[in-house]
Amino acid sequence: MTTIRKVVVIGAGGHAKVVIDILKSDPTVELAGCTTKAPGTEVSGIPILGDDSVLPRLYEEGVRHAFVAIGDNRLREKLCRQTAQAGFGLVNAISPRAFIAESATLGSGIVVMAGAVIHAEAHIGDYAVINTNASVDHECRIGTACHIAPGSTLSGNVTVGTGTFLGTGTKVIDGIRIGAWSVVGAGAAVVRDIPDDCTAVGVPARVIKQRN
Repeated sequence: MTTIRKVVVIGAGGHAKVVIDILKSDPTVELAGCTTKAPGTEVSGIPILGDDSVLPRLYEEGVRHAFVAIGDNRLREKLCRQTAQAGFGLVNAISPRAFIAESATLGSGIVVMAGAVIHAEAHIGDYAVINTNASVDHECRIGTACHIAPGSTLSGNVTVGTGTFLGTGTKVIDGIRIGAWSVVGAGAAVVRDIPDDCTAVGVPARVIKQRN
């Protein structure tokens, strides 16, 4: 017998709308609604239940799972940790049109969008976003709260540190290490390692800003 999980979505923006569509396709999920500070009564056909202050009440009413659908990496990581500490289980939102190798491993609170490919022995850390048509090849390591934007391609054995954002269409050759909390601009070609806390752009990608 299939166990149905009641899930609240935290967030109601464009990113949340995509997540909601994916969760609607999961037969094990019953969407209770979403939380946001923005005005309105519903998003993508599910009710807005109020802001995050309603979460304790929802938990008491039997909603024991959540998905944090926030695009900003730092805020998503913070809210995921707070939500888990409040007792909610963080579900994954996996599009039925994504491919995930049997030997790949996933953390919790992850979204894998339509057309995404995750190959053999890759690991996707907690709270990560693998966006539309992104490709993560064999033995890549994607850190906690990363965002791999639409159309990005990571060759084998690439490591991406915690909280890093790879912009739309980023290309990364095999064996590269990209540090934590960095930003790689859209369309960049990464052919050498990128350090922590920096911004890199261009073909080939070069660091244009280093944050302390």
